[in-house]
Amino acid sequence: MQSTDLVQGRHPGWPARLGPLTVSAGVVRLRPPRLTDASAWSLLRMADRTSLENWEPGGPGTWAERNGLLSWPGQWSALRRMARRGQSLPFMILVDGEIAGQVTVGNVVRGALRSAWVGYWVGSRFTCGGVATAAVALVVDHCFGAGGLHRVEATVRPENEASLRVLAKLGFREEGLFRRYLDVAGGWRDHVCLALTVEDHVEGLISRLVAAGKARRG
Repeated sequence: MQSTDLVQGRHPGWPARLGPLTVSAGVVRLRPPRLTDASAWSLLRMADRTSLENWEPGGPGTWAERNGLLSWPGQWSALRRMARRGQSLPFMILVDGEIAGQVTVGNVVRGALRSAWVGYWVGSRFTCGGVATAAVALVVDHCFGAGGLHRVEATVRPENEASLRVLAKLGFREEGLFRRYLDVAGGWRDHVCLALTVEDHVEGLISRLVAAGKARRG
């Protein structure tokens, strides 16, 4: 049986704005993508190709074609469509009002599973200030609250130490290794699977960061 929200064309936890959460890099907020994000998004992606391309699944065309200014309208439209269908919760990461990256909850499955994955990236200027950790904390707390999910997982290449540190800080547990899982940087790469469920989330991830002195609310 579908929930009342789904019957009426709404989806748990969407649309939403999350934050603010203050970390050493500044004030972190999350909001839905906008069509007008094209220029800022493309400039950040193009400038940080070296730091992003080794960790992200490939696709048709060159990096410039996938991340140039003209590619954003199609990506924005797809994100908007999936969010409206309840299949995804896509957010832009803002630091002091400036676009710093993205965090996306995807493959949302309801029913008895109530599960999704979370993926994220931040520009190189924001990688050492707690931004990614804050963004993931905000979105996972939202998933387990208004989003109505039971499980959130993340898959990361074993070589991606920075991303693994983000998830470790938030208490994600390692559940196994997916062999030759995704086509990344010209080859089929192994990925570590990490996850949290509601039962692991009693205190909340934001509260965990605040208690550790890594962030403050507002």
